[in-house]
Amino acid sequence: MSQQPASVLVTTTERPAGYEVRQALGQVFGVVVRSRGLGGNIMAGLRSLGGGEIVEYTRLVEDTRRHAVDRMIENARAMGANAVVMMRFDSSELGQTMTEVVAYGTAAIIERSAS
Repeated sequence: MSQQPASVLVTTTERPAGYEVRQALGQVFGVVVRSRGLGGNIMAGLRSLGGGEIVEYTRLVEDTRRHAVDRMIENARAMGANAVVMMRFDSSELGQTMTEVVAYGTAAIIERSAS
């Protein structure tokens, strides 16, 4: 049985400072589709009439991004990676009440630089 990496470094850069990429293992992603409940949609609709931040949707997007990153990390671990480099987000609306968020990047094996 192979041992899972204890932690996975997630970075938006190609070469994390202080590390060397030893091996790129391939693409990795985490997908989450969420819907705000009826009550949340009503509150957000009412809040939008006054302008400003719609906190119900801000929380939805923040939570969904965190969940997508967690899924991406799980998939990277399954590939034997200890890092995800060049991580990005993509999102879109599905219908009028659902949001899809994808976290994606390149699963990699990295080591601390000698210098």
